[in-house]
Amino acid sequence: MTANHAAPRRILIIEGHPDPSRERLCHALAESYREGARNAGHELRTLILGDLDIPLLGGRSDWEAPASSAIHHWQDDLLWADHVVLVFPLWLGDMPALVKAFLEQVLRPGFAFNPARMVSGGLLTGRSVRVVVTMGMPGWLYVTWFGAHSLRSLKRNILRFVGFGPVRATLFGMVEGASAARRRGWIDKMNRLGRLGR
Repeated sequence: MTANHAAPRRILIIEGHPDPSRERLCHALAESYREGARNAGHELRTLILGDLDIPLLGGRSDWEAPASSAIHHWQDDLLWADHVVLVFPLWLGDMPALVKAFLEQVLRPGFAFNPARMVSGGLLTGRSVRVVVTMGMPGWLYVTWFGAHSLRSLKRNILRFVGFGPVRATLFGMVEGASAARRRGWIDKMNRLGRLGR
């Protein structure tokens, strides 16, 4: 395969901005990725979390209880995919609560990991992930000064724990007030990643 063409993949795009408005940068980035992937022949599914009713877990009993039909549908999307793209804004230094609620609902014991093997019990192996994070601060500041702690936790303690890998990240900083040219560059980058299925 050339640098601009990749073997067809099954890609699940998860838009994690709590506001489902199509005016959001997160939506524009996800849509550009989707367009590039579609044009390259990849199969696509999309979950827009802001459009979904995602209940909060109230305790361990909720987490261990049988999942609802909606949660089973979201889990089926994860099982179908061999690549997942998760897009969300950085809020208070972390993912929005809606994204965390979604992950808590879908990554349940018995589905995402074997609770009897907490170190190497991930059940979602064979699936790669691209995490895309938008933020008001410069990306380099988030990485160097703040240590990208929330992203590192998401990658290590959640995604890799349940078997995803490799897990790659793309950061877009200083998004508020960004010039049209800079925004266009971000959107073009997502389109290229979509074509590559990465």
